[in-house]
Amino acid sequence: MDYRGLGGTGMQVSNLCLGAMMFGAWGEPDHQECVRIIHRALDAGVNFIDTADVYSRGESEEIVGKALAGGRRQDVILATKFHAPMDVAMGEPGGDPNWRGNSRRWIVKEVEASLQRLQTDWIDLYQVHRPEAGTDIEETLSALTDLRAQGKIRAFGCSTFPAEELVEAHWTAERRALGRFATEQPPYSMIVRGIEADVLPVAQRYGMGVIPWSPLAGGWLTGAWRKGREAPQSRRAQRLPARFDLSLPGNQRKLEAADRLAQLAEQADMSLIHMALAFTLAHPAVTAPIIGPRTMEQLESQLGAADLTLSKDVLDRIDEIVPPGTTFADGDRGYTPPSLSTPELRRLPSGLV
Repeated sequence: MDYRGLGGTGMQVSNLCLGAMMFGAWGEPDHQECVRIIHRALDAGVNFIDTADVYSRGESEEIVGKALAGGRRQDVILATKFHAPMDVAMGEPGGDPNWRGNSRRWIVKEVEASLQRLQTDWIDLYQVHRPEAGTDIEETLSALTDLRAQGKIRAFGCSTFPAEELVEAHWTAERRALGRFATEQPPYSMIVRGIEADVLPVAQRYGMGVIPWSPLAGGWLTGAWRKGREAPQSRRAQRLPARFDLSLPGNQRKLEAADRLAQLAEQADMSLIHMALAFTLAHPAVTAPIIGPRTMEQLESQLGAADLTLSKDVLDRIDEIVPPGTTFADGDRGYTPPSLSTPELRRLPSGLV
Protein backbone atom coordinates (compact mmCIF):
# COMPACT_ATOMS: atom_id res chain seq x y z
CA MET A 1 0.00 0.00 0.00
CA ASP A 2 1.35 3.42 -0.95
CA TYR A 3 0.76 6.47 1.26
CA ARG A 4 -0.02 10.01 0.18
CA GLY A 5 -0.31 13.35 1.90
CA LEU A 6 -3.88 14.30 2.81
CA GLY A 7 -4.01 17.77 1.32
CA GLY A 8 -1.90 20.12 3.41
CA THR A 9 -2.73 18.48 6.74
CA GLY A 10 0.58 16.63 7.09
CA MET A 11 -1.31 13.37 7.64
CA GLN A 12 -0.28 10.43 5.46
CA VAL A 13 -3.04 8.11 4.25
CA SER A 14 -3.12 4.87 2.29
CA ASN A 15 -4.04 5.27 -1.37
CA LEU A 16 -7.21 3.29 -0.75
CA CYS A 17 -9.70 4.52 1.87
CA LEU A 18 -12.05 2.03 3.52
CA GLY A 19 -15.61 3.33 3.35
CA ALA A 20 -18.00 2.12 6.04
CA MET A 21 -21.38 2.95 4.46
CA MET A 22 -22.23 -0.74 3.97
CA PHE A 23 -21.63 -1.65 7.64
CA GLY A 24 -24.90 -1.93 9.53
CA ALA A 25 -28.53 -1.95 8.44
CA TRP A 26 -27.78 -0.47 5.02
CA GLY A 27 -25.56 -3.43 4.13
CA GLU A 28 -24.02 -6.07 6.44
CA PRO A 29 -25.99 -6.22 9.72
CA ASP A 30 -23.54 -8.64 11.44
CA HIS A 31 -21.25 -6.40 13.51
CA GLN A 32 -18.64 -9.11 14.04
CA GLU A 33 -18.33 -9.69 10.30
CA CYS A 34 -17.97 -5.94 9.71
CA VAL A 35 -15.20 -5.79 12.31
CA ARG A 36 -13.45 -8.68 10.55
CA ILE A 37 -13.58 -6.78 7.26
CA ILE A 38 -12.17 -3.64 8.88
CA HIS A 39 -9.34 -5.59 10.54
CA ARG A 40 -8.48 -7.31 7.25
CA ALA A 41 -8.21 -3.91 5.54
CA LEU A 42 -5.98 -2.58 8.31
CA ASP A 43 -3.78 -5.68 8.11
CA ALA A 44 -3.43 -5.07 4.35
CA GLY A 45 -2.03 -1.59 5.00
CA VAL A 46 -5.15 0.57 4.81
CA ASN A 47 -4.89 3.27 7.48
CA PHE A 48 -7.74 5.52 6.31
CA ILE A 49 -11.40 4.88 7.23
CA ASP A 50 -14.35 7.03 6.20
CA THR A 51 -17.85 6.86 7.65
CA ALA A 52 -20.74 9.25 8.41
CA ASP A 53 -23.28 9.79 11.14
CA VAL A 54 -26.17 9.09 8.76
CA TYR A 55 -24.92 5.67 7.62
CA SER A 56 -27.48 3.30 9.16
CA ARG A 57 -28.40 6.13 11.57
CA GLY A 58 -25.15 5.97 13.55
CA GLU A 59 -24.72 2.19 13.43
CA SER A 60 -21.78 2.40 11.00
CA GLU A 61 -19.90 4.72 13.36
CA GLU A 62 -20.61 2.35 16.25
CA ILE A 63 -19.18 -0.59 14.29
CA VAL A 64 -16.05 1.36 13.35
CA GLY A 65 -15.66 2.31 17.02
CA LYS A 66 -15.83 -1.35 18.04
CA ALA A 67 -13.26 -2.33 15.40
CA LEU A 68 -10.75 0.32 16.53
CA ALA A 69 -11.17 -0.27 20.27
CA GLY A 70 -8.34 -2.02 22.04
CA GLY A 71 -5.38 -0.15 20.62
CA ARG A 72 -5.93 0.18 16.86
CA ARG A 73 -7.29 3.74 16.96
CA GLN A 74 -3.81 5.33 17.11
CA ASP A 75 -2.85 3.82 13.74
CA VAL A 76 -5.89 5.04 11.80
CA ILE A 77 -6.75 8.31 10.10
CA LEU A 78 -10.46 8.40 10.94
CA ALA A 79 -12.95 10.47 8.93
CA THR A 80 -16.66 10.99 9.42
CA LYS A 81 -19.31 13.40 8.20
CA PHE A 82 -22.35 15.42 9.33
CA HIS A 83 -25.28 17.17 7.60
CA ALA A 84 -28.07 14.64 6.98
CA PRO A 85 -31.10 14.35 9.31
CA MET A 86 -30.55 12.08 12.29
CA ASP A 87 -34.05 11.97 13.81
CA VAL A 88 -35.77 10.46 10.75
CA ALA A 89 -34.57 8.00 8.14
CA MET A 90 -32.84 9.64 5.18
CA GLY A 91 -35.38 10.52 2.51
CA GLU A 92 -38.36 10.38 4.87
CA PRO A 93 -40.43 13.55 5.46
CA GLY A 94 -40.76 15.31 8.77
CA GLY A 95 -38.32 15.49 11.62
CA ASP A 96 -36.86 18.42 13.51
CA PRO A 97 -35.22 20.86 11.06
CA ASN A 98 -32.53 21.60 13.65
CA TRP A 99 -31.41 17.95 13.85
CA ARG A 100 -29.53 18.26 10.58
CA GLY A 101 -27.64 20.71 8.43
CA ASN A 102 -24.49 22.82 8.59
CA SER A 103 -25.31 25.26 11.39
CA ARG A 104 -23.04 25.82 14.38
CA ARG A 105 -25.86 24.59 16.60
CA TRP A 106 -25.98 21.21 14.89
CA ILE A 107 -22.25 20.81 14.32
CA VAL A 108 -21.27 21.25 17.97
CA LYS A 109 -24.04 18.87 19.04
CA GLU A 110 -23.45 16.17 16.45
CA VAL A 111 -19.67 16.02 16.79
CA GLU A 112 -20.17 14.88 20.39
CA ALA A 113 -22.54 12.13 19.25
CA SER A 114 -20.05 10.93 16.63
CA LEU A 115 -17.18 10.94 19.12
CA GLN A 116 -19.25 8.80 21.48
CA ARG A 117 -20.30 6.32 18.80
CA LEU A 118 -16.73 6.07 17.48
CA GLN A 119 -15.33 5.60 21.01
CA THR A 120 -12.62 8.18 20.41
CA ASP A 121 -11.48 11.52 21.77
CA TRP A 122 -10.81 13.04 18.36
CA ILE A 123 -11.78 12.83 14.69
CA ASP A 124 -8.96 13.22 12.19
CA LEU A 125 -11.13 14.55 9.36
CA TYR A 126 -14.61 15.96 9.99
CA GLN A 127 -16.53 16.61 6.77
CA VAL A 128 -19.61 18.54 5.69
CA HIS A 129 -21.60 15.86 3.87
CA ARG A 130 -23.40 18.27 1.48
CA PRO A 131 -23.77 22.02 0.93
CA GLU A 132 -26.70 23.80 2.54
CA ALA A 133 -28.04 26.90 0.83
CA GLY A 134 -29.69 28.30 3.94
CA THR A 135 -26.52 28.36 6.07
CA ASP A 136 -23.77 30.93 5.53
CA ILE A 137 -20.48 29.15 4.82
CA GLU A 138 -18.82 31.43 7.39
CA GLU A 139 -21.09 29.94 10.07
CA THR A 140 -19.95 26.42 9.17
CA LEU A 141 -16.25 27.24 8.84
CA SER A 142 -16.28 29.16 12.12
CA ALA A 143 -17.76 26.23 14.05
CA LEU A 144 -15.31 23.77 12.50
CA THR A 145 -12.37 26.07 13.21
CA ASP A 146 -13.39 26.19 16.87
CA LEU A 147 -13.70 22.39 17.06
CA ARG A 148 -10.17 22.08 15.68
CA ALA A 149 -8.86 24.55 18.25
CA GLN A 150 -10.56 22.49 20.99
CA GLY A 151 -8.79 19.35 19.78
CA LYS A 152 -11.99 17.48 18.96
CA ILE A 153 -11.08 17.34 15.26
CA ARG A 154 -7.71 17.55 13.55
CA ALA A 155 -8.83 18.83 10.13
CA PHE A 156 -12.05 19.41 8.25
CA GLY A 157 -13.29 19.02 4.72
CA CYS A 158 -16.38 18.85 2.54
CA SER A 159 -18.19 16.40 0.31
CA THR A 160 -19.92 16.83 -3.04
CA PHE A 161 -19.47 20.61 -3.14
CA PRO A 162 -19.70 22.31 -6.55
CA ALA A 163 -16.52 24.04 -7.69
CA GLU A 164 -17.94 27.55 -7.15
CA GLU A 165 -18.82 26.73 -3.54
CA LEU A 166 -15.31 25.40 -2.92
CA VAL A 167 -13.91 28.71 -4.16
CA GLU A 168 -16.36 30.69 -2.01
CA ALA A 169 -15.38 28.64 1.05
CA HIS A 170 -11.68 29.30 0.50
CA TRP A 171 -12.23 33.01 -0.07
CA THR A 172 -14.40 33.23 3.06
CA ALA A 173 -11.77 31.43 5.13
CA GLU A 174 -9.09 33.86 3.93
CA ARG A 175 -11.18 37.00 4.51
CA ARG A 176 -12.39 35.93 7.97
CA ALA A 177 -9.14 34.30 9.14
CA LEU A 178 -10.84 30.92 9.56
CA GLY A 179 -9.65 27.39 8.96
CA ARG A 180 -10.25 26.12 5.43
CA PHE A 181 -11.47 22.91 3.89
CA ALA A 182 -8.48 20.57 3.57
CA THR A 183 -10.29 17.95 1.50
CA GLU A 184 -13.17 17.39 -0.89
CA GLN A 185 -15.02 14.08 -1.26
CA PRO A 186 -16.71 14.03 -4.71
CA PRO A 187 -18.35 11.34 -6.86
CA TYR A 188 -15.81 10.09 -9.41
CA SER A 189 -15.45 7.01 -11.58
CA MET A 190 -14.91 5.96 -15.19
CA ILE A 191 -18.60 6.69 -15.92
CA VAL A 192 -19.07 9.67 -13.57
CA ARG A 193 -16.46 12.16 -14.74
CA GLY A 194 -18.18 15.54 -14.45
CA ILE A 195 -15.82 16.80 -11.75
CA GLU A 196 -12.85 16.66 -14.13
CA ALA A 197 -14.10 19.91 -15.66
CA ASP A 198 -14.05 22.03 -12.53
CA VAL A 199 -13.94 20.42 -9.06
CA LEU A 200 -10.63 18.58 -9.55
CA PRO A 201 -8.79 21.62 -11.01
CA VAL A 202 -10.10 23.79 -8.15
CA ALA A 203 -9.00 21.20 -5.57
CA GLN A 204 -5.53 21.17 -7.11
CA ARG A 205 -5.41 24.97 -7.14
CA TYR A 206 -6.11 25.10 -3.40
CA GLY A 207 -4.01 22.10 -2.42
CA MET A 208 -6.97 20.02 -1.26
CA GLY A 209 -6.90 16.27 -0.77
CA VAL A 210 -9.50 14.50 -2.91
CA ILE A 211 -11.24 11.34 -1.65
CA PRO A 212 -13.62 10.15 -4.40
CA TRP A 213 -16.73 8.27 -3.37
CA SER A 214 -18.26 5.50 -5.48
CA PRO A 215 -15.24 4.78 -7.73
CA LEU A 216 -17.10 1.63 -8.79
CA ALA A 217 -20.17 3.75 -9.60
CA GLY A 218 -22.35 2.04 -7.04
CA GLY A 219 -21.65 -1.39 -8.52
CA TRP A 220 -21.87 -0.48 -12.21
CA LEU A 221 -18.13 -1.12 -12.60
CA THR A 222 -17.92 -4.50 -10.88
CA GLY A 223 -18.70 -6.46 -14.04
CA ALA A 224 -22.24 -7.31 -12.93
CA TRP A 225 -23.85 -4.73 -15.23
CA ARG A 226 -23.56 -6.04 -18.78
CA LYS A 227 -25.73 -5.78 -21.86
CA GLY A 228 -27.99 -8.78 -22.33
CA ARG A 229 -28.00 -9.65 -18.63
CA GLU A 230 -30.66 -9.05 -16.02
CA ALA A 231 -29.93 -5.94 -13.97
CA PRO A 232 -28.56 -6.76 -10.48
CA GLN A 233 -30.86 -6.08 -7.55
CA SER A 234 -29.63 -4.46 -4.35
CA ARG A 235 -30.80 -2.34 -1.45
CA ARG A 236 -28.84 0.55 -2.90
CA ALA A 237 -30.69 0.26 -6.22
CA GLN A 238 -34.00 0.28 -4.36
CA ARG A 239 -32.96 3.31 -2.30
CA LEU A 240 -31.51 5.31 -5.22
CA PRO A 241 -33.56 4.54 -8.34
CA ALA A 242 -32.25 7.60 -10.20
CA ARG A 243 -28.85 5.90 -10.36
CA PHE A 244 -30.04 2.42 -11.36
CA ASP A 245 -33.39 2.53 -13.17
CA LEU A 246 -32.69 1.32 -16.70
CA SER A 247 -35.80 3.05 -18.04
CA LEU A 248 -33.89 6.34 -17.69
CA PRO A 249 -31.86 7.33 -20.78
CA GLY A 250 -28.80 8.29 -18.76
CA ASN A 251 -28.64 4.87 -17.14
CA GLN A 252 -28.99 3.18 -20.53
CA ARG A 253 -25.92 5.13 -21.67
CA LYS A 254 -24.12 3.98 -18.51
CA LEU A 255 -24.98 0.38 -19.33
CA GLU A 256 -23.49 0.74 -22.80
CA ALA A 257 -20.32 2.33 -21.39
CA ALA A 258 -20.00 -0.23 -18.56
CA ASP A 259 -20.22 -3.06 -21.09
CA ARG A 260 -17.52 -1.54 -23.31
CA LEU A 261 -15.28 -0.86 -20.30
CA ALA A 262 -15.67 -4.48 -19.18
CA GLN A 263 -14.56 -5.61 -22.63
CA LEU A 264 -11.54 -3.28 -22.41
CA ALA A 265 -10.58 -4.74 -19.02
CA GLU A 266 -10.75 -8.25 -20.45
CA GLN A 267 -8.56 -7.22 -23.39
CA ALA A 268 -6.04 -5.64 -20.97
CA ASP A 269 -6.03 -8.83 -18.83
CA MET A 270 -7.24 -7.17 -15.62
CA SER A 271 -10.43 -7.12 -13.61
CA LEU A 272 -12.88 -4.30 -14.28
CA ILE A 273 -12.79 -3.51 -10.54
CA HIS A 274 -9.02 -3.03 -10.57
CA MET A 275 -9.19 -0.95 -13.74
CA ALA A 276 -11.88 1.28 -12.26
CA LEU A 277 -9.96 1.95 -9.04
CA ALA A 278 -6.66 2.42 -10.86
CA PHE A 279 -8.38 4.93 -13.15
CA THR A 280 -9.27 7.21 -10.24
CA LEU A 281 -5.78 6.83 -8.76
CA ALA A 282 -4.27 7.92 -12.08
CA HIS A 283 -5.64 11.46 -11.75
CA PRO A 284 -3.01 13.72 -10.14
CA ALA A 285 -5.62 15.46 -7.97
CA VAL A 286 -6.82 12.25 -6.29
CA THR A 287 -5.50 11.20 -2.89
CA ALA A 288 -7.42 7.97 -2.23
CA PRO A 289 -10.65 6.56 -3.68
CA ILE A 290 -13.10 5.14 -1.16
CA ILE A 291 -13.78 1.41 -1.42
CA GLY A 292 -17.03 0.38 0.26
CA PRO A 293 -17.22 -3.40 0.60
CA ARG A 294 -20.20 -5.16 2.13
CA THR A 295 -18.48 -8.56 2.25
CA MET A 296 -14.98 -9.91 2.75
CA GLU A 297 -15.01 -11.15 -0.85
CA GLN A 298 -15.71 -7.64 -2.11
CA LEU A 299 -12.86 -6.25 -0.03
CA GLU A 300 -10.39 -8.83 -1.36
CA SER A 301 -11.44 -8.06 -4.93
CA GLN A 302 -10.52 -4.39 -4.46
CA LEU A 303 -7.34 -4.37 -2.38
CA GLY A 304 -4.99 -5.31 -5.23
CA ALA A 305 -5.89 -2.21 -7.24
CA ALA A 306 -3.56 -0.12 -5.08
CA ASP A 307 -0.59 -1.68 -6.88
CA LEU A 308 -1.89 -1.25 -10.45
CA THR A 309 -0.83 1.50 -12.86
CA LEU A 310 -2.77 1.87 -16.10
CA SER A 311 -0.89 2.37 -19.35
CA LYS A 312 -1.43 5.42 -21.53
CA ASP A 313 -3.11 3.22 -24.14
CA VAL A 314 -5.68 1.95 -21.64
CA LEU A 315 -6.36 5.46 -20.32
CA ASP A 316 -6.80 6.72 -23.90
CA ARG A 317 -9.32 3.95 -24.62
CA ILE A 318 -11.26 4.83 -21.46
CA ASP A 319 -11.40 8.43 -22.70
CA GLU A 320 -12.80 7.22 -26.02
CA ILE A 321 -15.54 5.23 -24.31
CA VAL A 322 -16.42 7.94 -21.77
CA PRO A 323 -15.11 11.37 -22.83
CA PRO A 324 -13.44 13.43 -20.05
CA GLY A 325 -15.91 15.50 -18.04
CA THR A 326 -18.88 13.26 -18.93
CA THR A 327 -21.54 12.25 -16.42
CA PHE A 328 -24.40 10.36 -18.06
CA ALA A 329 -27.04 10.44 -15.30
CA ASP A 330 -27.97 13.40 -13.10
CA GLY A 331 -28.57 11.00 -10.20
CA ASP A 332 -24.84 10.27 -10.10
CA ARG A 333 -23.87 13.87 -9.36
CA GLY A 334 -24.78 13.42 -5.69
CA TYR A 335 -26.09 16.97 -5.27
CA THR A 336 -28.60 19.14 -7.09
CA PRO A 337 -28.36 22.85 -6.28
CA PRO A 338 -31.58 24.58 -5.19
CA SER A 339 -31.43 26.73 -8.33
CA LEU A 340 -32.29 23.58 -10.31
CA SER A 341 -34.43 21.66 -7.83
CA THR A 342 -36.69 24.53 -6.68
CA PRO A 343 -38.81 26.04 -9.48
CA GLU A 344 -39.69 29.13 -7.40
CA LEU A 345 -36.05 30.22 -7.53
CA ARG A 346 -36.23 30.44 -11.33
CA ARG A 347 -39.55 32.29 -11.63
CA LEU A 348 -40.66 35.77 -10.71
CA PRO A 349 -43.89 35.99 -8.68
CA SER A 350 -46.83 36.32 -11.09
CA GLY A 351 -47.54 39.86 -9.96
CA LEU A 352 -44.07 41.04 -11.01
CA VAL A 353 -44.00 39.59 -14.52
